[in-house]
This record gives sequence, structure tokens and C-alpha cells, in this order.
Amino acid sequence: MEQVVIAVAVFLFTYALIISERVHRTVAALFGASVVLFLGIVPWERMPEYLDLGTLLLLVGMMIIVNTAKESGLFEYIAIKTAKFAKGSPMKVLILFSIVTALVSSVLDNVTTVLLLTPMLLYITRLMDVNPVPFLLAEIFASNIGGTATLIGDPPNIMIGSAAGLSFTEFLINMGIIATIDLVAALGIIYLAYRGTIKTSKAKRERILLTIERLREDEAIKDYFLFRKSLIIIIGVVLLFFVHDRLGIPPAVVALSGASVLLMWSRIEPTRILEKIEWTAIFFFMGLFIIVGSLVETGVIDDVAKWLLGYVYTTGQALVMITWFSAIASAIVDNIPLTAAMIPLIKSMGSSMNVYPLWWALSLGACLGGNGTAIGASANIVVLGIASREGVEITFIDFLKIGLVIMFTTVALGMGILWIRYVGV
Repeated sequence: MEQVVIAVAVFLFTYALIISERVHRTVAALFGASVVLFLGIVPWERMPEYLDLGTLLLLVGMMIIVNTAKESGLFEYIAIKTAKFAKGSPMKVLILFSIVTALVSSVLDNVTTVLLLTPMLLYITRLMDVNPVPFLLAEIFASNIGGTATLIGDPPNIMIGSAAGLSFTEFLINMGIIATIDLVAALGIIYLAYRGTIKTSKAKRERILLTIERLREDEAIKDYFLFRKSLIIIIGVVLLFFVHDRLGIPPAVVALSGASVLLMWSRIEPTRILEKIEWTAIFFFMGLFIIVGSLVETGVIDDVAKWLLGYVYTTGQALVMITWFSAIASAIVDNIPLTAAMIPLIKSMGSSMNVYPLWWALSLGACLGGNGTAIGASANIVVLGIASREGVEITFIDFLKIGLVIMFTTVALGMGILWIRYVGV
């Protein structure tokens, strides 16, 4: 019991430090992690289980690829092309990037998606001389929403699909429709919240277009050889992501292999690339994973889930409970251990009710709950880290104000669709 109290206290204290922003969130997470490790709440030999090395190494690998490709001018080239296609309209850029982000996130890891797209987005917003915050937020929300749509879009979906024997097509039919509707709703909310900075006068739009039209995308390329090599490696890595499960190769191995080949092939001094990795984000993840691991180790997450599900007796009640519990919890803790705790509970309910709709409820809450807070999903942390490095600050509270509205709206819409389809009006 003593360890349970300490684990919860450390988690709440760490979270309070992150919200208050009195210390950097990475420092807060590492401090909390050191406490639970020092007190033995998370045994040292079990720490690798909670560190989620797959996520950490995937991040490192993709950061190396992105930072190496950036040296060639690849992202500036794509950004200028995109800006020209949007005719200099900030709203068109926001919509275009959100759709691309959602589509790519439905087939690739969310973190990989935002690592590839965020540098381009920042470059475009500088070109157009507009506030980058709504564009970055739209990218975050679109990545999490897009990841909800398919079996391979987000780790919780992979876990749920494996446990329940659900197919790629089933996910697309059930969650793809919800993701599409939720993306439209999220973009609408962002427009209403930031319309003053997204909308531009006709005169300014013409100036932006004139500036963009003067740019030569071919002149953005600083190194043609590195440009081609980066493009080949990125395409190869993306293709491998599509088939990695059939080949039995973990995504992290794909990313690290691509990174090492590109470094070897490009012959760039590795120090130049490695020093640009978002190490603060990596160490924040490490600390947060260990702290959440203390809640798993002491049985807190499992006990809370069992307690909540002890009050449901029908499929409809269970659908509502699982949706909102997983959504709110995923805004606070990592959705992977949460999903792992919920799966056996839903299975155990199969003897008294139809649990098929409950798998979709868990997917909906676990994937979209991450939009609620700045630390609710890996993509959130990565984008905010890149933005901060480029001088764009989005505070925890600023994110919370729009994130909670997006989360509650999209989850409510999704739950409504599931209710109509499986419970009845």
C-alpha cells in the first residue's frame, strides 16, 4: 500500500510541475523517474519493460534521417511546392497539411509523420509570415485523429486488433468514418479559435503569393547528391514501414537502419546530425515511461479500470464508460499500458455482453484522448519540442485550452456514431 501511495504522489507531483512550468518538463519527468527507481517501486531489472525502447529508438532513427535530409534543403523544396499549390492561402495550407498528416498517420507511426512534416510546416509559415501555432496544433490533432483510422495507425489499435482478431478492413470501416468526421470537426474548432491569425486580407494574400512565386524551389536545394540520397532513403524507409510486419522487422529497426545507411552514404560528420536530435524529448519520454511504469507495477491502472468497469451491466453502459475512461486517462498517462490493462477486462466481459463495440470504444478513447494535453501523445511532445527549438513556444495551458475542446468534441462525436451503430438511437 505504501508503494501505491508513493507512486501516485510522484505521478501527481511530476504532473503538477509540468503544468506549472516552474521547471522544464524533461527535468520534472527525470526527477520523478529517479524517485521511483531509487525507492525500488520500479525494480531496476524491470525498467527496460517500461522504457518502450521501440518508441525511443524509432524516434532517434527518424530524427537522424530528418536532420540529415534537412541539410540538403529537401524540406524547403517541398514546402515551397506546397505553398505554391495552396496559392498563398494560409487556410488552404492548414487544411492541406492536416489532410496529408491524417492520411500519412493512418499508415505510418504518428511520430514519424510529424517528424517529416513539422520542418516543412514551420518553413511555410515563415514564408507566409503567419502565426505558426494554429498550424502546428492542427498537425498534432490531425496526426492523432488519422492514427485512429486504421489497424496500423496507432500502437493501441495494433494491440486491440491482435487481442480481438480484428482485420484492417474492420478498422477502416468502423474507425475510418469516425476519423474523417472528427478531422472536419477539429479543423472547424481550430478555425474558430484562431480565425484572426489564419485569415488574411486580400492585399496581404497577394503579397504572400507574390513572395512565394518569386521563390525557386530548385534553388532551395543546397546539395543535389544529398537531396537524392535522402529522398531514396526516406522512400525506402516508408515502404519498409508498410511491410515491416510481414518481414518481421520492428519499426525501430527500420528507422535505425535507414539512419545508419544515410549517415554512411552521405559521409556527413555525425556530430553535426546527432547534436540536432531532440534529446530533451527523448529523455522526457524516458522519465514519463518510468513514472507510468510505477503505476502499472503497483497495479494502480489495473485497479482503477476494474473499479470503473464494476459499475456497468449492459453493452451501452460499458461503451460509454470505456470510451470516456480511456480518453481521459490517455490524456494523462501513456495509452499503451492503459490499453494493455483494458484488453483483459473487456475480454472478461464477453460472458455477459457483446464486447465487439467495446473494442472500438477502447480504440476511440485511447487514440483520441492524447489530443487533450501537451503530453497526451508522443506526437504532441515531438512537435512542441521541434517548435520550441525553432523559437515557437506553446505552453501546457495554451495547449490545454484548445486540446480539451478538441478531445471532448471528437470523442463525443465518435462515441455517438458507435452508439447509433451498435446500441441504437
